[in-house]
Amino acid sequence: MTKTINIAIDGPSGSGKSTLAKGLAAALGYIYIDTGALYRAIGLFAARHGVSAETPEDVVPLLPLMDLQMRLENGGNAVYLDGVRLGEEIRTSSASHYASQVSKVPEVRAFLLETQRNIARTNNVIMDGRDIGTVILPDAQVKLYMEASPQQRAKRRLLELLAKGEQITEEQVLADILRRDANDSGRDIAPAKPAEDAVFLDNSLLTPAETVEAALAIIREKLETVTL
Repeated sequence: MTKTINIAIDGPSGSGKSTLAKGLAAALGYIYIDTGALYRAIGLFAARHGVSAETPEDVVPLLPLMDLQMRLENGGNAVYLDGVRLGEEIRTSSASHYASQVSKVPEVRAFLLETQRNIARTNNVIMDGRDIGTVILPDAQVKLYMEASPQQRAKRRLLELLAKGEQITEEQVLADILRRDANDSGRDIAPAKPAEDAVFLDNSLLTPAETVEAALAIIREKLETVTL
């Protein structure tokens, strides 16, 4: 049986992980797994049940009540919560904050771990997040770590949020990014950090298309040395 190919993409908020992952999935014909969407869904569930973002551990007793599914649709993933397909409601700045908070809870991370690994065992996947190469897919054949300055990441995120109709300033977005960076890198469980064998890719001055091309060159070089 041919072993599946797994590509892990890590990096801080706003570094272009999801955009790159989608571009690579389209170019390679792999399945894109948006792990952040799963944490956002749990954050949304917590908010709907009155759990404060400042006490995310209160969501733990609610986890057994949650019907959370990731379904593969059109080469990508769709997240369903209690039978309803989630969309833009998990892409707001509030959802981002909730996702960052619940991701620090060990029980939440354990709840999602096998869901993510099972898909990777049976499919060629591109998976992006904060700890994909270090925790979720430590045996991935290719590990990329995205980098960009906080200011550049804030500009990108601001454009996304304004396009969705959110009223927010660049200063607010930058503050949120810096807070998420501190949360993600400072948590006790699976802190966000590059894997020892990750290849760094700084796309501060690259367009999305140029970032995909740079990543494809890295992937081709890596896979030439891998025995499948």
